[in-house]
Amino acid sequence: MRYAGINDFLSQSPGVLAKGPIALVFAEDAVEIDSTLRHNLHLGFKGNILFMPAEFALAEDIADQVIRIDNDITRRGNREEIVNAIIAKAPGVWFYVCYNAEYLFFPFCETRTVGELLAFHTEERRDAMLCYAIDLYAGDLDTHPSAVSIDNAYMDRSGYYALGRADPMTTYPKERQLDFFGGLRWRYEEHVPPERRKIDRIALFRAKPGLALRADHTFNDEEYNTYACPWHNNLTAAVATFRTAKALKRNPGSAFEIETFRWHNSVPFEWHSRQLLDLGLMESGQWF
Repeated sequence: MRYAGINDFLSQSPGVLAKGPIALVFAEDAVEIDSTLRHNLHLGFKGNILFMPAEFALAEDIADQVIRIDNDITRRGNREEIVNAIIAKAPGVWFYVCYNAEYLFFPFCETRTVGELLAFHTEERRDAMLCYAIDLYAGDLDTHPSAVSIDNAYMDRSGYYALGRADPMTTYPKERQLDFFGGLRWRYEEHVPPERRKIDRIALFRAKPGLALRADHTFNDEEYNTYACPWHNNLTAAVATFRTAKALKRNPGSAFEIETFRWHNSVPFEWHSRQLLDLGLMESGQWF
């Protein structure tokens, strides 16, 4: 189904938001939209809502399996406005927020669905899940000048670190919150604004009245922004993303300075959760 805008969708199809988990996909450009949606469908999302410009094309084999809403994501604050409008209409429903050319991985996702993941997370009395944006990039930029290649994707195996998240109200860091860094945003930080260098996101969350997403991928409820409960480690997930690589090769200030993203800590991305678990880029917690 296709709608002219978010208000059109919310007024005509409130029943679509009755059961989750639901993926909200924001298309910033036309790169790998179809593969992103196919990945979400494979993970078992009950619904996929796609926000993208009206002129973008969508593959016929998935057009009937997603809800398409005409939208221009390039306007500042557009993503938060849309997500918060949906949150207000769907209390209790789990959502996942991502962009095109991004792929969610969680422990054992090859054999378990995202619904099973979030059912366990809910049993642990968690309403949000910390995710790490793990940069992917094409191994050969001569062949793939856009830096995107599904078949020749690489990632950094090291160089990730965390710092305590400052609390402006006190002199102490926020409890159970960290700012995570690494990947291309760390290696090319001179081309990345400071407010965009973090790789942590609360990409999976359960809606509730009054909840609001902020521009930095966190929420107005501080408990949603924690990496674990006070008692033990909880599940975390990873979003494998070409977004940073695309931006660095598209930006005139950095495009001609980067001949390759590969370095001595680059490894081929295996498209399997085991690689991310082995590298410590997500946590299985008590889920075995």
